[in-house]
Amino acid sequence: MVAMKKWTVDIYIDEDDAGRTYAEARLQTGAPTRLTGVGRAKLNPADDDIPEIGDELATARALTDLGHRLLVTAAKDIEAVTDERVRLDT
Repeated sequence: MVAMKKWTVDIYIDEDDAGRTYAEARLQTGAPTRLTGVGRAKLNPADDDIPEIGDELATARALTDLGHRLLVTAAKDIEAVTDERVRLDT
C-alpha cells in the first residue's frame, strides 16, 4: 500500500418545531471538490415524538444521498478519462 488516505464525513442535523428533521452528510476528501448528501424525516402526528428516531432517519437518508452522489461523481470521472459512457450498478 503506497499511502493510506483519510476521508471524513461530517453529519449536521437540525429540526424544527413541526417535527421535521434535516440532515446533511458532508464528505471531506482533501480535494477541492466536496460532496454533500441531504436527508429529511417528518414525524407522523400519530407517533410518539422521539427525536433520536428522526435524527437516525434523516441521517440515513443523507448518507444514502451522499453515496449516490459519490457514484455519479466517479462515473463522470471515468467518462472523462475513457471518453465512453459509464454505467455503475449500485
